[in-house]
Amino acid sequence: MSEQPLNPTPAGSHDADGTSDATSDPTATDEAATLRAASFERARRLRMEPRFPGGPAADPAGSHHERRIRSFQPRRSRVTTGQQESLERLWPTWGLDIDGKRVLDLAELFDGLPVVLEIGFGMGEATAQMAADDPGTGILAVDVHTPGQGNLLGLADKAGSTNVRVANGDAVILLREMLAPESLDGLRVYFPDPWPKARHHKRRLIQPAFLDLVAPVLKPGAIVHCATDWEPYAEQMLEVLTAHPRFENTAADGGYAPRPAFRPLTRFEGQGLDKGHVVHDLLFARV
Repeated sequence: MSEQPLNPTPAGSHDADGTSDATSDPTATDEAATLRAASFERARRLRMEPRFPGGPAADPAGSHHERRIRSFQPRRSRVTTGQQESLERLWPTWGLDIDGKRVLDLAELFDGLPVVLEIGFGMGEATAQMAADDPGTGILAVDVHTPGQGNLLGLADKAGSTNVRVANGDAVILLREMLAPESLDGLRVYFPDPWPKARHHKRRLIQPAFLDLVAPVLKPGAIVHCATDWEPYAEQMLEVLTAHPRFENTAADGGYAPRPAFRPLTRFEGQGLDKGHVVHDLLFARV
């Protein structure tokens, strides 16, 4: 996202003859520039400050970190009282910001459990259920949606699950800068944004460059599990994963796999099924 001033101030207004006030008054130009600089700084600080005391940062890696096409659009929507309480109470223990400044020690973070990475968990219902059903596996769940982060923390706490950590920020930065080689036992990407318009296909998460980042941090034999109800995206996923030399399809026929019993029906999946969509699962092993 490009930086925008909170209250942009024009350098100078134009008179009827088309001349600018700032042209004839250098002081006005200097004052306007100072105001713009202060506005930029206020905007930067707002992005960097946590939304709640001790909670997830608004822009953990800083918008200055890099400029590239992203597969997600950060958005802020209403946070309920319960979600806010969960964030304030549980984030310091179970949450982390993806700031790109350190390599995570997953063994320490998850008390030695094998760890799978889940990218994009929505409101967290399916993630919380998988964590409760399989307490012997740690789930590092990544999303940028503050209400969902709070909701997942609350659900995990209610279920008594201690094997979930919620990461706030860009999964690409996490994969590239904060995970050690062969540190993950799996990757889950369930119902990512399909970006259906052709001009937006470049924003889709499952791309060759993304798999290049994923492969080194997965242990040999680790499973990449994707699911989508958008047929064209499923076809792209299958094509991209099949073509990558570091991944092998676990389906004997080289196609889609049945939904594994451990993957609950998600909210988005239910919405897709109600619309008559066909859901496809893909399970590829890292070789």
